[in-house]
Amino acid sequence: MASLDELYNKLKKGDSHSLLKKYLTQDVYDKLKGLKSKLGGTLADCIRSGCENLHSHCGVYACDPEGYDTFADLLHPVIKDYHKVPEVKHPKPDFGDLSNLGFGDLDPKNEYILSTRVRVGRSHAAFAFPPVSSKEDKVEMEKQSVAALNSLTGELAGEYFPLEGMTKEVQTQLTADHFLFNDHDSCLRSAGGYNDWPTGRGIFFNKNKTFLVWVNEEDHLRLISMQKGGNLKEIYTRLVNAIKEMEKKLTFAHHDKLGYLTFCPTNLGTTLRASVHIKIPKLSATPDFKDICEKLNLQPRGTDGENTENKGGVYDISNKRRLGLTEIEAIQEMRKGVEEIIRLERQLDGNN
Repeated sequence: MASLDELYNKLKKGDSHSLLKKYLTQDVYDKLKGLKSKLGGTLADCIRSGCENLHSHCGVYACDPEGYDTFADLLHPVIKDYHKVPEVKHPKPDFGDLSNLGFGDLDPKNEYILSTRVRVGRSHAAFAFPPVSSKEDKVEMEKQSVAALNSLTGELAGEYFPLEGMTKEVQTQLTADHFLFNDHDSCLRSAGGYNDWPTGRGIFFNKNKTFLVWVNEEDHLRLISMQKGGNLKEIYTRLVNAIKEMEKKLTFAHHDKLGYLTFCPTNLGTTLRASVHIKIPKLSATPDFKDICEKLNLQPRGTDGENTENKGGVYDISNKRRLGLTEIEAIQEMRKGVEEIIRLERQLDGNN
């Protein structure tokens, strides 16, 4: 494994346009290179991925929850730049009044939205992130997570499937269904995201497969609520109820200025990503499509996610902002944006 100096020299000499290279100046490097978090995280743990993958956009990960403060001279400027915020600041969590959200089904006639998904990331407060966590840590996190998941009742109740020991057939099917994760990302691999694979990892889902939880994928936990169609109210309400139930059993890492903490600094604050698979062949073909999404604070991706092409005019469209606003503000921003996208597509269809 390359030393810290070797990693830094590779970054300095390499052709990289990452936020890591932009903000890891010699002064910052000299200030941080000897520091270590209480859980043993180092600067090398934070920067290894970006140094080994010069094509990456961000290039930096947090070694553990405390790392956001220990290595703040690097991480905070990256966070401000990526999230386009003037200062590192985040409000207290607010999921809104679930009995009076003010929205329901965004596409009641099922004309445009194929499916809707809302997910959040969560981290165990007392455990490090992948570069630092041991095999024993992953096993313990899995144990605590599964105990909390098994306490869920009603529509959230389900079953946990550990990745270790899972048959190839089941694993292939769950991956094809987009229910399971894999170990194919080079940036995540360099960051230690696949250390001890597949130990401590698995998936939980309820009977209807409308509520899923990934355990020790990139983040300690990813809670996902999803279903066919555009009933954002049902999907969001299910997720918030699950979060509140999990918080009764587990303590999640939270920061006064950064909100909920996860492994990657691109996913902080609310950590909430609400998305629709939406068929908009006419609007997406216009030259203004990306600018329209930008003005609505939406992020368009290909049919199968980031860095993929659209199929038949179907896009994955989600809220862009996660830091500096509350959960209910993020979901409302996505809701209003998607409603506007549908209005514009309908207009191009001649169905005003």
